[in-house]
Amino acid sequence: MSQITIYMDAETQARMKSAAQAAGLSVSRWLASLVQEKTTSAWPHEVLMAAGTWHDFPDLAELRADFVSDFPREPF
Repeated sequence: MSQITIYMDAETQARMKSAAQAAGLSVSRWLASLVQEKTTSAWPHEVLMAAGTWHDFPDLAELRADFVSDFPREPF
């Protein structure tokens, strides 16, 4: 596991320590989880579980029902 050094002003450090304490984590673990959260490239599990739960949302056929063919484009 790597160690890093960061520099921050006293007010920011105090807020960081307070947030870590409120989360019940060490400052190191709190910062690591924050970096993981901000750099992930996958959708959170809660978002994936919400997909398809809107029963009044129109399906694809309804969304495309009013589409008209595009106008022919002019050749170059």
